[in-house]
Amino acid sequence: LSGSASRGCARDEGSIGMSVNAAMSAAEFDQLFQTVCNWGRWGADDVRGALNYITPAHVRAAAGLVRTGRPLSLAIPINKVAGPDNASPAVHTMILTHAMATGPDEPRFALDSLACACHGDCHTHIDALCHVSYKGQLYNGVPAASVADEGASKLDITNTCAQGIVGRGVLLDLPRLRGVKWLEPGEAVWPEELEAAEKAQGVRLGEGDILLFRTGHHRRRLELGPWDNSPAGEGKAGLHPTAMRLLHERKVAAF
Repeated sequence: LSGSASRGCARDEGSIGMSVNAAMSAAEFDQLFQTVCNWGRWGADDVRGALNYITPAHVRAAAGLVRTGRPLSLAIPINKVAGPDNASPAVHTMILTHAMATGPDEPRFALDSLACACHGDCHTHIDALCHVSYKGQLYNGVPAASVADEGASKLDITNTCAQGIVGRGVLLDLPRLRGVKWLEPGEAVWPEELEAAEKAQGVRLGEGDILLFRTGHHRRRLELGPWDNSPAGEGKAGLHPTAMRLLHERKVAAF
């Protein structure tokens, strides 16, 4: 599983909504890590992690839920404008346009080049299992040094996307639950609130499901403008690390 956890968050007394006033200690985080660790669950050579929960039976059942066939994209437009949350904007260059003759004959062609530092909150992407290391190791104990200048020798994104990811998606809409347009930077969502969202929406995360977790981050950006959402800035809204216990117990396949 991969995603954002908000910085230094603790519960507000008498409220499900959360505040930014206390951080999880390194020891607490390490204990949580050991609790939700899946290393070895699918063998020492596994490279897919929790995606192993998505079996052919899960895919078949998910396909049976389709009613309208209406596609909904989770992508945001490629951002070519620098900002406090987009230090490395995409660089788009037209190599050839239809106004540039490459010869006397028709047809003519348009060609372009796109360079993008895909990580960050201004470019949609999927994280590979080589993305995060902890104490010198990646998923399943693979050495962090296996990611070098030429890229990852194991656990790269092709293991995730070579066959695509197809399954049942479950959307938990936290702004809707709280009755707001978005969660504010730095706000955390605890497992109890995920369960409250399930109850309010009449859904339940189960084994092999893909969690779609809405904070309203991009809507806030569109309406109020960008902000420094790095740990050194205002941060971003997200799951409190302890919510990983719920995802682990439910055997959620992707986040």
